[in-house]
Amino acid sequence: MDKAKSFEDLIVWQKAHAFVLEVYKMTEAYLKHEQFGLTNQLRRAAISIPANIAEGFRRSGTADKARFFNIAQASAEECRYFLILSNEPHYPTSDDAMSLLKETGKLLNTYHARLLR
Repeated sequence: MDKAKSFEDLIVWQKAHAFVLEVYKMTEAYLKHEQFGLTNQLRRAAISIPANIAEGFRRSGTADKARFFNIAQASAEECRYFLILSNEPHYPTSDDAMSLLKETGKLLNTYHARLLR
């Protein structure tokens, strides 16, 4: 397997980016009064995942890289809660979003564990 030249080469980043796009699509239909509430919180947490992967990719030390991947893991958990909250009757949900988040989480856990070895 070739070494990644950019964060965009990482499958974990690709899945996280796809998750962000799905979250934006899903939250378009959220109630207007949630624009600065759940919609904003979910979008910000979602964006944090690939953003921290990208930032961590360029960090030179293993510990520093691991820290950014851990932040991405924490943001993924935050998103997981927001998706659980979104299951309330008045919010549209997306099975694709939850599926992408689960895939991203597994990949993040694997990558983070490898960094710590």
